[in-house]
Amino acid sequence: MTGTTRSSQGLDDRRKRLLFRCWHRGTREMDLILGRFADAEIGTLSESELAELEQLLEVPDPDFYAAITGARPLPPEQTPALFARIKAFRAVDAD
Repeated sequence: MTGTTRSSQGLDDRRKRLLFRCWHRGTREMDLILGRFADAEIGTLSESELAELEQLLEVPDPDFYAAITGARPLPPEQTPALFARIKAFRAVDAD
């Protein structure tokens, strides 16, 4: 069981693939952070935001988790605008 609350029905192949990848990161913490974000936002992300998400999914879990929790920043070239949106979503989702 992934924990997803969203069906991939109606999504194009790229969004389906990203939704799956967000829920299957390798660590449960990152599954929950990125998976919940993807459940809520994948259908409305623009093409450029999808590209940013693909870029972020290449960041190793320990580095991404440290950045999302504020323990250590990501290098600027790995910090697209979407990162701030995911971080804000996580803060609201945690409340």
